[in-house]
Amino acid sequence: MNTASHWQQQRDRKLGSALRNARSRVAESQTVVVEGLLKRVTGLTLEAVGCQVRLGSRVSVLNADGGAVEAEVVGFSGDRTYLMPIGDLRGVQANARVVPLSKTATVPVGDGLLGRVLDGEGRPLDDIGRLVCDRATVGQAPINPLSREPIRDVLDTGVRAINALLTVGRGQRLGLFAGTGVGKSTLLGMMTRYTNADVIVVGLVGERGREVRDFLDHSLGEEGRRRAVVVATPADRSPMQRLRGAWLATSIAESFRDRGKNVLLLMDSLTRVAQAQREIGLAIGEPPTTRGYPPSVFALIPKMVERAGNGTKGGGSITAFYTVLTEGDDPQDPIADTARGVLDGHILLSRHIAESGVFPAIDVEASISRVMQSIVSNEHQLLARRFRALVSTYQRNRDLIAIGAYQRGSDPRVDEALALWPRVEAFLRQDVAEGASADVSRRALASIFAT
Repeated sequence: MNTASHWQQQRDRKLGSALRNARSRVAESQTVVVEGLLKRVTGLTLEAVGCQVRLGSRVSVLNADGGAVEAEVVGFSGDRTYLMPIGDLRGVQANARVVPLSKTATVPVGDGLLGRVLDGEGRPLDDIGRLVCDRATVGQAPINPLSREPIRDVLDTGVRAINALLTVGRGQRLGLFAGTGVGKSTLLGMMTRYTNADVIVVGLVGERGREVRDFLDHSLGEEGRRRAVVVATPADRSPMQRLRGAWLATSIAESFRDRGKNVLLLMDSLTRVAQAQREIGLAIGEPPTTRGYPPSVFALIPKMVERAGNGTKGGGSITAFYTVLTEGDDPQDPIADTARGVLDGHILLSRHIAESGVFPAIDVEASISRVMQSIVSNEHQLLARRFRALVSTYQRNRDLIAIGAYQRGSDPRVDEALALWPRVEAFLRQDVAEGASADVSRRALASIFAT
């Protein structure tokens, strides 16, 4: 054998052996569990030193009385590790041991979840018994946007105004914008009962505890609950648990979509999710930007919304409705503005319309479905546009009509709006106990203009 060739082979073997040893040392170092000590508690943030942990992993803070508080690693600064507690901090003391947890985060999946109510950690809140279901690892890779099935099919929501004027496509993501007390939770309850979906996943994030029970008993009802999974993290839970509740609801919806199911995901509310992230971000030192929200909030919203939608070819779908609380009924609220830019449409509920006794209080002029044009017929589109023009004409001349200053015959468009307005109001009104299919909604829209 050539001497140079022999030397080359020996060198390659040595290099290969050294590379394998280096990889082995790296793998060993990644599995080493290094405990730390708790040095500081500031507000919601725990600061520990000496820990060897990864961002997003979990640790257990051991109390002197034998109890423990679970926390998540949310940041680093020098030798300091910032932790955000998931449970109550009562009993935590200085120099407490901080032990990294090696368990892998998982979420419950399967038909055993139907009819159940879970907290942000996936534990049952109801009194039905333990969960009988499989578990899957958290954090699947996002779907390639070019691999997603396009939105082609109409989703029947059972709400006449939405079906006819803001037609929703299966796999679409919409925002439900409303102030407090305008009827968004009641509208969500109607959709859970009447929407044509295989599975309904409801995320109740940051709501009052009383509202969770009311939603289950009155809005969801017995029929809706049988095919629904509810994840409830009320306002008194830690911000980390509220945030985890939103991700848990999204992950459960994804698991059903991956099994070929058509899922309706209702997140109430996206604003509370953003507020939980704001609490976490500000607690670890993020600078506040727009109205006190740190940059991580505006990175979180599109990341969460993009998890919904249609799956790959031959798979299922997630049609998602995210409620957005507009503070002081301000549509330019930063969370509302960000959500509007990443969603496939929005439905605005008007306090003025609600106060006039119309439910659902949908502001037709200010609402839009960005996929409607591609999933309905030309005739349907023309009827919806004519209806919008009718509403717009009447609203612009409402004051003149109210004081009797408008003279019939002055403008044929106003005359038509004035003549058809009783039919328009009757069309927009819908009782909570009344469902309207997509076909019935279209026929009702056409009948407004029938002579």
